[in-house]
Amino acid sequence: MRQFIVDDLSPMERDNIDSYLKRNLKTGPMIGLYWIVLPPEILTSIQKEHKSCSPFYFGVEVEKDAVRFELLVRSNAHLHCDCIAHATPDQRQYVLDFIDTMLEEEHIRS
Repeated sequence: MRQFIVDDLSPMERDNIDSYLKRNLKTGPMIGLYWIVLPPEILTSIQKEHKSCSPFYFGVEVEKDAVRFELLVRSNAHLHCDCIAHATPDQRQYVLDFIDTMLEEEHIRS
């Protein structure tokens, strides 16, 4: 899977990131999982057509000393559909901008 990983985090940095994610993202079904919901303006044409599959999101997983950002656009409703795909350049940039903002606001240098 394509993903962006911020690793070598201290326990305090990891806790700060987890707190940031709790404040800014939708929580997932398990502890340490979060969803970055994609705004409609950066969805692909097929994702826009598949209204029953929305919302679309990227998964984020907080681990012991790292945080993983998936670069696979997932559907809230289905596991297998043509609208589920790797991130487009605009979608990937959206996630990278989120990561940059998070690291800057939480003073993470890792």
